Amino acid sequence: MTELVPGGNTPLPDGALAFRVPGPFDVSALITDDSGRVRGDGDFVFFNQPAAPGVRLDGGRLTVDPPRLRSGASRVTVVVSPTDLTTPLGRLPSPTIQVTSADGRVLARFTPPRPQRETVLLLAELYRRGTAWKLRALGQGYADGLAGVARDFGVDVTEDTAPSGGAAANTTPHGGRGGPPLTAPRVPSPGPAFARGSAPGTRRPDAAARGGSPVAPGGGPDPDGFLGPVNAARAAAGSPPVRLDTRLTAAARGHAAAMAARGVLASETPDGVSVYQRVLAAGYPYLTIGEHLVSGPRTPREFVEYCLSAEPSRRTLGDPAFEQAGLARVPDTRTGDLYWTALWARPFSPAGLDLTTREVIALTNGERAAAGLPPLATDATLTAAAQAHSADMVARDFYAHTSPEGSRPWDRAAAAGSAHRAVGENIACGQRSPAEVVRGWMDSPGHRANILKRDFTHIGIGLAGGSRAGTYWTQLFGG
Repeated sequence: MTELVPGGNTPLPDGALAFRVPGPFDVSALITDDSGRVRGDGDFVFFNQPAAPGVRLDGGRLTVDPPRLRSGASRVTVVVSPTDLTTPLGRLPSPTIQVTSADGRVLARFTPPRPQRETVLLLAELYRRGTAWKLRALGQGYADGLAGVARDFGVDVTEDTAPSGGAAANTTPHGGRGGPPLTAPRVPSPGPAFARGSAPGTRRPDAAARGGSPVAPGGGPDPDGFLGPVNAARAAAGSPPVRLDTRLTAAARGHAAAMAARGVLASETPDGVSVYQRVLAAGYPYLTIGEHLVSGPRTPREFVEYCLSAEPSRRTLGDPAFEQAGLARVPDTRTGDLYWTALWARPFSPAGLDLTTREVIALTNGERAAAGLPPLATDATLTAAAQAHSADMVARDFYAHTSPEGSRPWDRAAAAGSAHRAVGENIACGQRSPAEVVRGWMDSPGHRANILKRDFTHIGIGLAGGSRAGTYWTQLFGG
């Protein structure tokens, strides 16, 4: 049995699969194609519509038979909500999903971090890769019930009358467009671990201005008064102030407008562009980035208060690593709801890249020291290959150890000039810091095995930001 962590994935056998979430929870499912959108309302399986081709809900048991899914379906997202919709998930035990095969074998289990204000979680995703199917752990939260989840996937939802006013609409468990996800889904994914031994065939797996309008280098004034409440909240958290940057603001405005045009909150809008791709397209290369995607608040102060209301979003707002920001709000002309995008970033610099990679190596060597292993030495050729792979994944919008033309980790290492006979690679995407990415790798058995492999003697680190999942990390080992 595989114990999954957020973003982790595992292959699945052929045949029907059963999903159970014990406890006071309702299970639902959304059937989509590669775009992440349903074809029609019949692709939403829940207590009032318990069956679709290849998917059946029977009490608390959800059965998925991939070969029987409708034509074009490539993904089934498993959703969990409290049986009592007036109870936030934070008041209940964290839901655990268990996946079993047709012969009753337990294949995988996943328990997400305990929710806070969320009333619904996207718990796991069954998805097709080629002809095979895999399971990915999610744990993404919404605060506006099944209506918000369904709407983001393209299901038509009959809404109750939305309450008037601003952020108070977030308390509506069903209906009411004011209720947003706590933050739009962000799934840090450590990816599969990949290694090859020396023997053939042994692969394994500055401060804002005081008074007046704050201005940043390359930035501009703050006519909407965002920076006052933002930097007051950061000061209370012991973090330095952020400055506005015109490029981040342009990206934030474009993403907020795309969300408002369709009435959806998502890190990737229906036009197929992610918020991170907008940042790169605006000419802003970054080392680290964070975001808040919210609807409901009416003023900058309400927006900040909302961001402070839960630990994950509060941590992003107060992250001391962020130096610059872009903020925008755009109304949905049909409903009047405001759609907010806030971007927080640390700009790219060669010195910053060097510092970040050295921190990843130091944390990696700390894990090796704790296991009684010698440290890995930095290797220029492995570093070049790792950096090139991260940049390539961003530029060509893929996420894999094998590049689109078939290049594998040891191929890239050799092309960069490496003479190491044993080569291994860990990749990850979505993590915002060296500590977060190393912790994710150590929580995954395959990645941990690479980090703690005695035969490896050298390491190179690469990272690049700007594609669908934010920052793409590569850790390349040689021995």
